[in-house]
Amino acid sequence: MPLELQIIRAREFVRLGAEGQFDFESTRAVLETLADACCKRGIERALLDVRESSSNLTPNDLAALVNAFTEVGFSKRLRLAVLHGGDQEYRARLFAFIGKLRGWKVQTFEDYEQALEWLSVALESAPEQEGEIVPVQIKESANEQQPGITRLNI
Repeated sequence: MPLELQIIRAREFVRLGAEGQFDFESTRAVLETLADACCKRGIERALLDVRESSSNLTPNDLAALVNAFTEVGFSKRLRLAVLHGGDQEYRARLFAFIGKLRGWKVQTFEDYEQALEWLSVALESAPEQEGEIVPVQIKESANEQQPGITRLNI
């Protein structure tokens, strides 16, 4: 089965300022261009290759990047494999963890072939549905005595 995916190298979208600090706005602009290209081509699978990069991104920076993926137009149907070298494992796993908390399908890999294999697996046939808010009824007082029930205080 053919697999169409977008390979995104960190150096293609992560932008740094003059003093080497993370430049979120420039990075976000590049992500927006990538998201637009993926949407136009109907691509819902991407490989984020950070093996040849080094960074000092903080957990807040990583959370902002995850949020930027949604804000710039990447669909929640996107399956994102993060390919990392051993020295970036902590940041890659943290990025994936935050992404999963936000409802993304993200997985980290050190091996290119394993990443491609995960991306090539067919998605579940049942479409994911958004959850709905269900009100929870709470009794006014848990201390009220109910008929026929004896309460023992120990």
